[in-house]
Amino acid sequence: MLTELSIRDFAIIDRISITFKEGLTVLTGETGAGKSIIIDAIQLLSGGRGSVEFVRHGTKKAEIEGLFTVGSNHPIHKVGEEFGVDIDEDGMVVLQRTITHQGKSICRVNGKLVTLGIMKEFGHSLIDIHSQHETQSLMDPDRHIELLDIFSDDDMKSSLEEYHRVYDKYRVLKKRYKELSENEQEMAQRLDLLEFQLRELQEAEMQPLEDEELSEERKKLMNYEKIYQGIHDAYYSLYGEQKGLDWLSHAMTSLESTADVDGELAKLSEEMSNSYYIIEELTFQLSNQMAALEFDPERLNQIESRLNELNRLKKKYGATVDDMLQYASRIEEEIDEIRNKDSHLSKMEDEIYELGQDAVIEAKALHDIRTSSAATLSEYIHEELRDLYLEKASFAVDINLKEGREADPELDGHPVQLLPNGIDIVKFLITTNPGEPLKELHKVASGGEMSRIMLALKRIFSRHQGVTSVIFDEVDTGVSGRVAQAIAEKIYGISEGSQVLCISHLPQVAAMADTHVRIEKRVDNDRTHTAAKELTYDEKADEISRMITGAELTETTVEHARELLLMAEKHKKR
Repeated sequence: MLTELSIRDFAIIDRISITFKEGLTVLTGETGAGKSIIIDAIQLLSGGRGSVEFVRHGTKKAEIEGLFTVGSNHPIHKVGEEFGVDIDEDGMVVLQRTITHQGKSICRVNGKLVTLGIMKEFGHSLIDIHSQHETQSLMDPDRHIELLDIFSDDDMKSSLEEYHRVYDKYRVLKKRYKELSENEQEMAQRLDLLEFQLRELQEAEMQPLEDEELSEERKKLMNYEKIYQGIHDAYYSLYGEQKGLDWLSHAMTSLESTADVDGELAKLSEEMSNSYYIIEELTFQLSNQMAALEFDPERLNQIESRLNELNRLKKKYGATVDDMLQYASRIEEEIDEIRNKDSHLSKMEDEIYELGQDAVIEAKALHDIRTSSAATLSEYIHEELRDLYLEKASFAVDINLKEGREADPELDGHPVQLLPNGIDIVKFLITTNPGEPLKELHKVASGGEMSRIMLALKRIFSRHQGVTSVIFDEVDTGVSGRVAQAIAEKIYGISEGSQVLCISHLPQVAAMADTHVRIEKRVDNDRTHTAAKELTYDEKADEISRMITGAELTETTVEHARELLLMAEKHKKR
């Protein structure tokens, strides 16, 4: 959930900090008070497009910071791993966005600088924003297959993984086949280049780990004097009259003379003897090391020359000798592939055919799951629409196979095109008027109907999407009466599975709030300021009363507001 939001020098907001709670939070206030500006700020945290116009007049930058808390199984953890952003055990994620008066946008996630694209990945895993004019994925036909798959849950997840495994191999092989078969001139040029590179690598006669071994040898030669002096000093500190070994021998002899009269000293005597012989052995080794040391300036020159040659090759072929050897192995295979192109193409055609048929089998399993899930989803959506007084509306999930070309793999004798998520084209269709044909969801015209359809869909998908915070910006525009009450209940229903922030002008929605925040605008010293205030129960009643009348409070409207609050409490208990 979104726990804390801080905004500074953003549009008409100079500085504001809002603490959000679980459940449904409703933001109300006069038109122009800054409610939608707060949503704009949150939208920037989710990767929305920034503008210098957002920077408050007379300031150098606008700053927005949001603190989110997530569970251990939230998808954001995978996003963090993918982009190298640490998310601690407490599940805290801090999104920060700064826009300067020069138009520069700076994005951070948990203190790490990220691109706008990466911030969008994090934002979309945490925030789902819906407004009158923007309903994101629900109204985007290209996203409907993804939403249906999310609804299908675990069965779909495992089947998709299996399909992707086969499809990725199929796609890579088809791409390689196309490269190998299409352009003779390019292939000839490619062959010349690869043969030159292979000759250069083979003539270098590199050995595994050669660069590391040479670097280590060069280091020793360049530090010959330091190494020799260290060994020399260590050896002569231990060996010789009145040196270390001499005194250890004396200590060992002294303890041995007491070993037969004191059991504890006997144990110490034995340990002393062991230590003496270990040190004595080390002294012999130091002597051998010192005798073996030899400074060979010619060898150092040979190593420098060889390392320079390897570094020259590294700039072309890899960061290490092992990388270059692996590259040589790969291009050797490619050279063989190009030289024997016809036989390789024939073999690849067989492999593509086999992989294509395997992918079709997996895609058919996806199609069957989607068909079954589509029927269940339609039932759920119809139930939600009835609750929103769209009982005559008809909803359907249209699933069609993507028709392929002659060379594509076949299903039941008909070619189908393999897509990243199978062979299906999925569209949500609806009609709100009996006798009218089903149309694509985004083509529904009425604003009031669109709000209710979107809420019905969101009520279903919010259980499966795992989004931390769902934000509604005046999605209830254009409705009233019993429909307004139904919308309020649906919005509250969504808040039972996700935190919901809602800007609303409907008293029914405000009454349903677990937390009611009033956004106020005031003018001080000829500058406009925005403030946020969490309302008490009595203040909620007064605010809802103003929403009902749009003017002064009366006993009747206050009583009506309290009645709405009482009805809301009864609904929540049910």
